Amino acid sequence: MAVRLDKSWIPLNDENVAKLAAHLGVYQLANDDGEILYIGMAGARSLFGLKGELKTALEEPPAGVTQFRIEVNMSYRTRRLELLQTYMHDHGELPAANTDIDANSIGRLRPG
Repeated sequence: MAVRLDKSWIPLNDENVAKLAAHLGVYQLANDDGEILYIGMAGARSLFGLKGELKTALEEPPAGVTQFRIEVNMSYRTRRLELLQTYMHDHGELPAANTDIDANSIGRLRPG
């Protein structure tokens, strides 16, 4: 598995969110340019998994969010942390809407 999530972006709209299943996993939200604005997860306490998390994001999107991509993954906490660490390595900071995380607490990763 690649460290970076390289799947295609999907427009964040009712139709595309309705197609999702209630799987556990991680997701990324981005603007029209593909700039990642938020990295989140649908964990065991998420109502309706990825579908529920993205429905919430659709109802109250962070500023500028227009698209998403997902990865079904049972190790959602570890995978989200890995994606955050990779983003931090690439950009020197966390995504703009990830205000729920302290950048000093996530550790460091140096992907190849």
